[in-house]
Amino acid sequence: MSSVLIDPGQTANTAKDEIANIPGVSLETMDRAQVMLVGSANMDLVVRTHHFPLPGETLQGIGFQTFPGGKGANQATAIGRLGGRVGLVAKVGADPFGDQLIDSLQLSGVDTSSVLQDSAAPTGVALITVDDSGQNMIVVAPGANSLLTPKEVDQSLSGAQFSVLLAQLEVPLESVIYAASFAEGRVFILNPAPAREVPNELLCRVDYLTPNETEARFLTGILPSDDATCLACAEVLLSRGVRNVLFTLGPRGSFLANETGGRHFPTIDVATVDTTGAGDAFNGAFAHFLASGEAIERAITLANIVGALSTTKNGAQASMPTLEEVLSRAL
Repeated sequence: MSSVLIDPGQTANTAKDEIANIPGVSLETMDRAQVMLVGSANMDLVVRTHHFPLPGETLQGIGFQTFPGGKGANQATAIGRLGGRVGLVAKVGADPFGDQLIDSLQLSGVDTSSVLQDSAAPTGVALITVDDSGQNMIVVAPGANSLLTPKEVDQSLSGAQFSVLLAQLEVPLESVIYAASFAEGRVFILNPAPAREVPNELLCRVDYLTPNETEARFLTGILPSDDATCLACAEVLLSRGVRNVLFTLGPRGSFLANETGGRHFPTIDVATVDTTGAGDAFNGAFAHFLASGEAIERAITLANIVGALSTTKNGAQASMPTLEEVLSRAL
């Protein structure tokens, strides 16, 4: 990959044009503009505190709340709040948390016909601490998420009508790899979170890999702290078969890189309250705007705005903005 920045004109093609160039895709299929996700659903247990505890330290929390969460459910909710057509393949427990998660998804317009309930394990939970600056620390107990099987993915995706497939790494890797077999003729976005080793057999199917700084450094050993390091980091991932790398950089926005070079996309300034779910907001929005036929550069710009606005409220799914809120900041 050449170490140059992409000229804006080079990314001005629409997502519909991009997808239509993939063998087996027709514009008729694109008109369905649906996103399918394979991912997790958790209940977030959130405690606010002035600062994070040191090892062995006990702190007095400021307050406690529960919020529907999980990367798959968060990203699906982001799409639903934007008015997109979206379905989620996931597994929760046959328990009150599982019931609440399904209800929350349905209220956001998510098709939950493939959200399975399993009595063999509890619904996954995420233990989240948020400090005064809005930064967070998270520990996840996956519960039923760890029981989602390739067979169940097959039953959910076979015959489904969708143009974009979005997945993360909070469900078994073999199920994500199997889901990727449905990427032919579609755009496949992989959010490699949480950070873990990803085999080349999965990466070579990825159209857009969307790591944050921590995940990018885990995968490559390079921290994408500026344009030059983003390009260097992307070069490693592109050499493993990824077609495009789209780094999420928090308040610095995002950076798109491919074999022609790279381009930085700044985001808007907001008063941050809670960063939980900001990356999920970005990923869901990016998938939605791609499926809706927006130009690639505008899809990224709008996804940046969605991610930024999601940090202005508490909770992951509860903070996802509507399309009206996003467009009011995009003018």
